[in-house]
Amino acid sequence: MTTRDTKPETPVKTAQTTFRIVEALKELDGATVTAIADRLELPKSSAYNYLKTLEHEGYVVSDGRTYELGLRFLDLGAYARTQKKLYDVGKPELRTVADETGELANLLVEENGYGVFIVRERGSDAVSIDSYTGQCVHLHTTALGKTILAYLPPERREQIIDSHGLPAKTDRTITDRESLLDELETIRQREVAYDREERINGLHCVAVPVFRDDRISGAISVSGPSSRLDEDRIQESILPKLRHAATIIELNQTYS
Repeated sequence: MTTRDTKPETPVKTAQTTFRIVEALKELDGATVTAIADRLELPKSSAYNYLKTLEHEGYVVSDGRTYELGLRFLDLGAYARTQKKLYDVGKPELRTVADETGELANLLVEENGYGVFIVRERGSDAVSIDSYTGQCVHLHTTALGKTILAYLPPERREQIIDSHGLPAKTDRTITDRESLLDELETIRQREVAYDREERINGLHCVAVPVFRDDRISGAISVSGPSSRLDEDRIQESILPKLRHAATIIELNQTYS
C-alpha cells in the first residue's frame, strides 16, 4: 500500500527505494535478500546494501538469512499516535464502549487517503480478527471509513477515490462509485454507517462520526459477528452508547 495523494516535484530515489523495501518486508512477512530483489526488481547487491543499512540503523532485524521489520517502528508509531489529541480523548471512551458492549470498539482517522486504526479496545466477547492498531485500510471497505468519506469535502472525497480506487475485500464490498456515493448520502442523512461483511466475512460493524469545529476528525465503531450485531441490538443498545461516546470525545477535543 504505497500510493499517496501527493507526489514530490523531485523525489529522492534512494529514499523511495528504502521505504518500498520496508513496505515489502511488511507485505511479505519478512523476506530474504533474493525475495526483496525480485519483488522490487533490484540487483541483489543493492537489496543487500539497503537491508544491511536498515539493520545497522535498528529498523530491520535478521536471523542471518531472513530480514524482518524491527520494533523500532513500534516506537515511532506509538509516538506518532500520541501526537493526535483524538487518541488521548478517545481511548477512555472506547474502553467504556468495549466494556459495556463486550465487543470490539474502534477509532479510525484518515491519513493519506487511507483509514488508520488508532484505538482498538476489546470487550469480554470480542472476536479476534486480522486488524490491529496502526493498520491502514481502504476507507470504502469499513463503516468507519465510509463515515469519514461521507463528511469529507467533495473534492477531497473524489481525490481519494481517484487515487486509491475501490478494490473489493469481500463479495459485499461496494466497488461502484455511484453506489458508494449514494450510500454516503444516506450516511450523512442518518449520521450512522454500517459495514455488513464488506471487509471481513462474518463481521458486522456500526459507526458514527466524530467532529471537531464542524469538521470530521474521525469515526468510532463497534464490530462483532453478524449473529450478534443484529439491527435490534444495534438500535436499542449499541448506537446510543456510540453516540454518547462521540459527544464526550467531541467535547474533550474542544475544551480539554
